[in-house]
Amino acid sequence: MAAALLWSILGVLFALPGLSPHNWSNPLLGALAQWWSWGLMTPLIFWTDARLPFKEHQLGMRILAHLVASVALTILYFYVFVAMRAALGLNAWGVIAEKRFLLNAFHGGLLWSWLVYWVIFGVRQTFRYYEHYLASELRLERMERSFSQARLNALRMQLEPHFLFNALNTISSQVERDPRLARSMIEHLGDLLRLSLESKDKQEVPFAEEMEFLEHYLAIQKIRFGDHLKIDLAIAPEVKIASVPSLFLQPLVENAIRHGLSRRSSGGTVSISALRTDNRLKIRVLDDGVGLPSEWNLQTSAGLGLAVTRQRIAGLYPEGGSGFAIRNREGGGTEVEIDLPFRVAGEDTHDVAKA
Repeated sequence: MAAALLWSILGVLFALPGLSPHNWSNPLLGALAQWWSWGLMTPLIFWTDARLPFKEHQLGMRILAHLVASVALTILYFYVFVAMRAALGLNAWGVIAEKRFLLNAFHGGLLWSWLVYWVIFGVRQTFRYYEHYLASELRLERMERSFSQARLNALRMQLEPHFLFNALNTISSQVERDPRLARSMIEHLGDLLRLSLESKDKQEVPFAEEMEFLEHYLAIQKIRFGDHLKIDLAIAPEVKIASVPSLFLQPLVENAIRHGLSRRSSGGTVSISALRTDNRLKIRVLDDGVGLPSEWNLQTSAGLGLAVTRQRIAGLYPEGGSGFAIRNREGGGTEVEIDLPFRVAGEDTHDVAKA
């Protein structure tokens, strides 16, 4: 239907210069007959092109083949055109049988008809190239998405054994000292493993789910450090539904406790805050511990937990869509600040394939 409308519009446009109030039907019907005939010929041209034994990149050979095909199909077009004119009452059917039919037809419009053939062929090749280009782009996009997903999964696989080893090491230190507390730690570790398995196929989870995981980890650390460890939470209610990277808070808090507070006999406080600012999610993990050494650098000095977390965030939010900074606090201790796009969990607005 759309193709018929296109050829009809072309017929009307080409008929306009020859129309007049006293003579409009014959020029209009003649132009429509011409372009409707090409409309009937176009599928045959496409069919011929599709069956040529040449690859997509062999355009030269395809053009040479069409030099032959264009002669035969242009001749056929003249027969279709005269038949169409006869159907519209513009000439008699017997014209087709006249001896000088082809000679008269060639004399009247051979060059123009041959040019139309090549325009149709050119349009066909343009669409063929466009389809091939789109297919290539889709294949490349799928490959990039697979690569990005594999890279993110590999980073997470690095993180989980690291976390598990450290948690087990913490528990083992309490087994002989206080078996009852060690059993409590093991219960929380079991919950941690359960939550980790439940989210193993998810790169992002709701913030509330991430906090649930963190709470079990903090419970283990509170058992270990007792009153020497204080936790200060300031989580805005609307942040709980935000989508965040899975298992990203635990390495940050672990780093604050192990490298910031555990070196002080008096312990200290870890503060975790999260709030929404416009369409951004601002997350901060603070401690009042010993701070970073003067020569410390995020690119070269960060341990496995920090390095993997930073890489995962950069991979999940590419092209500058996230921020990750770690620095000393003015009053002592360390501050980690993360800046992410604010998205409600479950809304698929992020494309990992661009990572």
